[in-house]
Amino acid sequence: MSGIDTPQFVPDDSNAGSGRPARGGRGGRRPAEPWFGRLGQLDFDIDFFERLLARRGDAVEVLKILAELVSKKGNLERAVELDGRLVILQPEDFLARYNLACSLARAGRPEDAIDSLSRAILLGYDDLDHMESDPDLESLHEHPDFQALLGD
Repeated sequence: MSGIDTPQFVPDDSNAGSGRPARGGRGGRRPAEPWFGRLGQLDFDIDFFERLLARRGDAVEVLKILAELVSKKGNLERAVELDGRLVILQPEDFLARYNLACSLARAGRPEDAIDSLSRAILLGYDDLDHMESDPDLESLHEHPDFQALLGD
């Protein structure tokens, strides 16, 4: 962010600019809170994209970004829900299926994750090296069906 649209300092009290003395002896100014308040950046981003999604529930790019954000936050069931919506909107998209598999694996649903991976492969996903090293799929590494997908 450039800082052009965000003030670097905010008045210390309601008397600022009124000609009355300011409290605190610091000239009546203190460092500003981030313009998004007390929310952390990740929480702010999630809230922002949730509001966008509420306006248009079929916005694919919003769904993709929001699914990634909630996954990063650790809200795995919400990530599964959002990735599932993406698969409904884009049933032939192998990356949507792959991402759903990652969310399902992280949410502790190995059978569903492997089913989604199988469908992703059938739709054209072919980066098996990445699949084998993807930390989101780590919980599947010892699963025989996952090993079969890799050709081991």
